Amino acid sequence: LYIKFEGLNPTGSFKDRGMTVAISEAAWRGARTVICASTGNTAASAAAYAARAGLSSVVLIPQGKVAAGKLAGAVAYGAKVIQVQGSFDDALSLVVAITQKHPIALVNSLNPFRLEGQKTAAFEICDTLGCAPDLLCLPVGNAGNITSYWMGFQEYAAAKGMGLPRLLGVQAEGSAPLVFGHPVDKPETVATAIRIGRPARGEQALQAAEESGGKIIAVSDDAILEMQRRLASEGIWVEPASAAGLAGLAQELREGKLRLKGQRVVAVCTGHGLKDPDRITSQMAAPEVIGASFDELEKMILGR
Repeated sequence: LYIKFEGLNPTGSFKDRGMTVAISEAAWRGARTVICASTGNTAASAAAYAARAGLSSVVLIPQGKVAAGKLAGAVAYGAKVIQVQGSFDDALSLVVAITQKHPIALVNSLNPFRLEGQKTAAFEICDTLGCAPDLLCLPVGNAGNITSYWMGFQEYAAAKGMGLPRLLGVQAEGSAPLVFGHPVDKPETVATAIRIGRPARGEQALQAAEESGGKIIAVSDDAILEMQRRLASEGIWVEPASAAGLAGLAQELREGKLRLKGQRVVAVCTGHGLKDPDRITSQMAAPEVIGASFDELEKMILGR
């Protein structure tokens, strides 16, 4: 089992792979402003790369639904942040409408250049392993990532003559439109990055899963948080949504739906824990206090 940890990218999530391409293309076309709807990671990434390219950025977020760590990034990079009284899907509809009427570049995953950048993660996995994995599991929110991974694996296979992996996409139970087969009007999950009820790339995601011989499943918030804790215990701190892929893998193994002995499995963890610390900080007890005394420290640590 291998972990592809995308939290080490410049703004802490996989979004940077696609955003650098989308922003570069927008700048090449002469755009002066870019816009996106976001649950957080896209906002920070768009704002960062727009700033680097000398463009202004506008970000629409669902009111009160974005983790502080992600929102802070967008603000720090100079984005104009607008809260929408509604869901991510409402925000995305507004973004699409404004770009159809005005010369503002859309940089959500509806932009095909986003997928061109994100598919490079599949290339990296194949380069590292020397082959495609047997199974790739990853979270699914707006569904651009699973779509782009499948693109990347197909292109790599065509160029190098390698095989293709099965894809296991994982949604949160409270936000699982691809599992339920219909949009979710009010998606709810602690995994804020995948709290999306109408995935923009939903059809492509379902097609990718089917073509690969894989599937898309749902897991509970409890399972996601437990996997986040397990990863942290091994020194990998991911945001809740990033743990969904592994949580889904564990669920499938427990239920006897996967037999993976001797197979290579890659789990994609899409964002760093620093992007969404709200759940931990809200439950964290205040650290114990001692005086500036060696004796007190020794007693606290050793219990004597």
